[in-house]
Amino acid sequence: MVDARVKQLLAESISAINSSNFTSRLMTLIDSVLSYDSAVILGLRKGKRPIYLYDSIKSNRELLFERYLTSLFQDDPFYKMLNSDEQQGIFSLKDIVKKDIDYQAYCSEFYLQTGWKDELSILIEIESKRWIGIYLGCTQNGHSFSSQDINTLRSYFHIIQSLCQQHWKQTEFYLAEPLFHPEYHSGKRRELIEGALNTFGQGLLSPREKQIAVLIVQGLDSKEIASQLDISEGTVKNHRKRIYAQLRVKSLSELFQLFLNHIITQ
Repeated sequence: MVDARVKQLLAESISAINSSNFTSRLMTLIDSVLSYDSAVILGLRKGKRPIYLYDSIKSNRELLFERYLTSLFQDDPFYKMLNSDEQQGIFSLKDIVKKDIDYQAYCSEFYLQTGWKDELSILIEIESKRWIGIYLGCTQNGHSFSSQDINTLRSYFHIIQSLCQQHWKQTEFYLAEPLFHPEYHSGKRRELIEGALNTFGQGLLSPREKQIAVLIVQGLDSKEIASQLDISEGTVKNHRKRIYAQLRVKSLSELFQLFLNHIITQ
């Protein structure tokens, strides 16, 4: 039976659908049924780089942006499983083992650096080729997800699935509510991110280059940018080269880090 607090949080999550504070409401709901230390929400598209939507990571947070989102996501066992099975649900590392997906190298290289000791993923298909991945991690010593924890969360899967589908079917995968300053309310965080997007590259890039740079840091690849702006992919790539040169970066990782520094200085 759903208790009164969960009912209230569910109502708040429903009310927040299509608003900028949906992700924080959703995570408060999940937090009421499962104990975890850190969370990440990503927009997933098969064969493409994940798009950052939300996180509550408190330490080694830069690794999410500098390493995971730029390259290491390809070795993520949950990402591999999604690409091979396209199966919705709640999955643990034990489920990965059962599917015979190698994750030891990823754990030893990345988990040790981030401090994550156990992880659950909630994978939800929004529509064809668009998925939401909610990753919950344990970072405290002695904290891990028990079978009872997993079963409890699974009993809420269809609720979480419905909320995510209702929200993201009508919302593109764009940068959402980064918790750079925990004391900021959701409206202030939204204002922060929008201000940074509007001023990124100002004074160095042409209006078209600035437009493309903003789409790049929001996770779109050259083909998607070309389609959205109704220009050729070759034109996007030429603009991209000039953007890198003008901003004095050599890689997507450096561009992403420059954008994060820009947000912080805002």
